[in-house]
Amino acid sequence: MAQRLFVELFRCGHDLSIEFDINDSVTQQAVELFQPDLIIAPFLKRAIPEIVWRKVTCFIVHPGIIGDRGPSALDWAIMHGRQEWGVTVLQANAEMDAGDIWAAEKFPMRLARKSSIYRHETTEAATTAVLTAVKRFESGAFKPVPLDCSCTDVLGRLHAPIRQLDRRVDWQHDNTLTALRKIHAADGFPGVLDTFFGKSYYLFDACREEYLTGEPGEIVAKCNNAICRATVDGAIWIGHLKPKYNAEPALKLTATTVLHDYLQSVPEVPYDPFSMESGDTYRDVWFEQKDGVGYLYFEFYNGAMDSGQCKRLRDVYLKAIEQDVRVIVLMGGADFWSNGIHLNSIENAESPADESWHNINAMNDLVHAIITTDRQLTIAALQGNAGAGGVFLSLAADYIFARESVILNPHYKNMGNLYGSEYWTYLLPRRVNQCQAQQIMQHRLPIGAREARDNGLIDDCFAVSGEDFKKKIHCLAVAIATDAGFPELLKRKQYRRQVDEQLKPLQQYRNEELDCMRLNFYGFDPSYHVARYHFVYKIPHGWTPRYLARHRALK
Repeated sequence: MAQRLFVELFRCGHDLSIEFDINDSVTQQAVELFQPDLIIAPFLKRAIPEIVWRKVTCFIVHPGIIGDRGPSALDWAIMHGRQEWGVTVLQANAEMDAGDIWAAEKFPMRLARKSSIYRHETTEAATTAVLTAVKRFESGAFKPVPLDCSCTDVLGRLHAPIRQLDRRVDWQHDNTLTALRKIHAADGFPGVLDTFFGKSYYLFDACREEYLTGEPGEIVAKCNNAICRATVDGAIWIGHLKPKYNAEPALKLTATTVLHDYLQSVPEVPYDPFSMESGDTYRDVWFEQKDGVGYLYFEFYNGAMDSGQCKRLRDVYLKAIEQDVRVIVLMGGADFWSNGIHLNSIENAESPADESWHNINAMNDLVHAIITTDRQLTIAALQGNAGAGGVFLSLAADYIFARESVILNPHYKNMGNLYGSEYWTYLLPRRVNQCQAQQIMQHRLPIGAREARDNGLIDDCFAVSGEDFKKKIHCLAVAIATDAGFPELLKRKQYRRQVDEQLKPLQQYRNEELDCMRLNFYGFDPSYHVARYHFVYKIPHGWTPRYLARHRALK
């Protein structure tokens, strides 16, 4: 949300600087240095200091309807099965979430993970509400509306912090829908505390299973990364777990990784990514075919792709290009297209350096397969955000289209000055000029889909819903597949690849990139390993980087 608001406000021509909420004195110092007219807080875990909000108007973006107050707003809305929810932009004052209201937006709720609703509906509503509030603030004529909980149309109420006791799944009594809502409401953070084989874990990444059943609470099946656990009226799949330790930190990992030693007797459900069978179940890679177009989906949690996932996706892709289709559309996932290598999986490995090497090579193999496809034209259809190697994975396609709400972070330097691979030194200059390429890789700022289109990084973007985006992509893909000029388009693609290969082989690009990556992984500079550790264990920042905190860079 913060990145989306940054992109939107910058697009409107506002002078922006960012400061992380580290402590009161740092916040106060940032205000004194930048002298802002307005402060916007998209995500807060504590109150803005009184000395700040009394001096400068501060907008709080609260993920709840008007009148909703207290923490865990979206969590409670999902738990209670609310059909409609919203976002309120209010002014900071002495009472949390009780300030005057500058703008508010509502949206219909889906049965979905909190993290998904936050990334889509909540972020869209927040963007609209914040832009409205900023315009009202600029006008100087708008008077914010005081919160009046006695009004009949104010449906929000003060609620207590949600506890693990409230989230707990009672496997002997809760039906599938109840269990799903509880896990959905805690997805991302903090997870639902539960027990497997006498040990405590937090549950994440749940989806419904339509056919499998068993004794309530029993693990009845496994499939790739997920386990299937029976409820009183069916079953649900759980994709990720995080062990609960007393003192030491823990990583969120795939369920089959965490419980590997206990699952030998659990049957593996065979899964065919090319099956056209319908029904709710777990799937992370699947292929659909329609009107001469193939659609390859890869729904990886948080967009991270470990070595095994990269290899499975490549295997499915290689089989997909053998099908009778003229166009392959790489659909990614609904929440993320891809974020590149899987840092949690790497951190959990016996040798993080070796696993980093295996993961980046598996990504490279996948990208190479897409670049060298010579029987089809390929489209990357970005339904969700993409970052790091995930952006360059999309650049391997012949055409790139994105939803207008998509944010791209096509750089690696935030991860300990990582050099990056995925053939980016070949793919990026094909799209943008050398100066733009340098800016993209060095500046480390998020890029909106519109800006990416304008500088040539992608071909186009559409301001439509997820479903409308898929319809638009289908129309574009069918138009390409049925175009009378398709053979000529394919010949041009084949010729360009031949010319590029003669000028400089793909293997040379890969070798040069991996020479730099080898230093990142195995060299004397530990910055990548330190940055990865801080990232996966969510260690709070001690300062705001200068490229974000312009007020400090200009000091």
